[in-house]
Amino acid sequence: MDLPRGVRWQPHRLNHLALVNSLSFLVATMTFIEALKFIPATTAFSVARLNLVILTVFSFAWFHDQLSPYQITGIAIALVAMLILTKGMGKNGKQQEHSKRGAVFLVISLFTSAIAGISSKFAAMYVGKLSFLAIVYTIAAISSLAFTKKQTPVEPQGDHMITLVIGIAMGVLNFVGYYAFLMALSRGSLSLVASITGMHFVVSVVLSILIYREKLTYARFAGFLLTIISIIFLRLQ
Repeated sequence: MDLPRGVRWQPHRLNHLALVNSLSFLVATMTFIEALKFIPATTAFSVARLNLVILTVFSFAWFHDQLSPYQITGIAIALVAMLILTKGMGKNGKQQEHSKRGAVFLVISLFTSAIAGISSKFAAMYVGKLSFLAIVYTIAAISSLAFTKKQTPVEPQGDHMITLVIGIAMGVLNFVGYYAFLMALSRGSLSLVASITGMHFVVSVVLSILIYREKLTYARFAGFLLTIISIIFLRLQ
C-alpha cells in the first residue's frame, strides 16, 4: 500500500480523491491556458505560483503545521507581489477588458490548482499511491480524448516515431515525477513540498522572455523577483 507510518488505509476515499484531483487539475490547466491568451506569461506564471499562500494557510489550519515568522513574511511578500503583478495590466479599454478576462481565468486556476495540491496531500496520506495514480491518469486520458474530438485535426509534421518516443518519454517522466511528489507529501508538510516544487515556474518565465520576446517591465520584474523571494521564505521553517 505504501502508506505513511501510523496512517490507516482508507479505500473509500480513493475514488473521491482521484476524481477531485483530476477535475481540479483539468480546470486549473485549461483556465491557465486561457489566461495566457490575455496576459503576459511572466505575470501569469508568477501569479499562479502564489497558490503556495493558499496551501501554506490550509496546511496551518487543517494539518496544524506551525507557521514560522519566515513563512508569515513569505505570505506578506507574496501578497505584495500579486498586487504589483496585477496592477495596471491593461492601460487602454481593450487591454483592460483582456486583462480582466485573463485575471478571472487566472484566479480560477489559482484556486483549483491549490485544490489539486490539497487532494494530492490527502491521497499521499490515506490511500495507496499507485492506485490513486492509476485512477487519476485514467480520468485524464478520458478527458483528453473528449477534448481532442472537439479540436480541428492538424497534420503532424516530421517523423511519427520521434513524436511517439517523445510522448512516451514525457508520460513516463510525468508519472515518475508525480509519484515522487506523492512520496514527498507523505513524509513532509504540504507547504514545504509545494514551495520546493513550485520553483519550476522560474524556468517557464525565463523561456517565455527568451523565446517569445516578452517585454519585461519594471513592475513584472519586481513581481517576479518578489514571488521568488516569497517562495524562499515559505520554505523556511
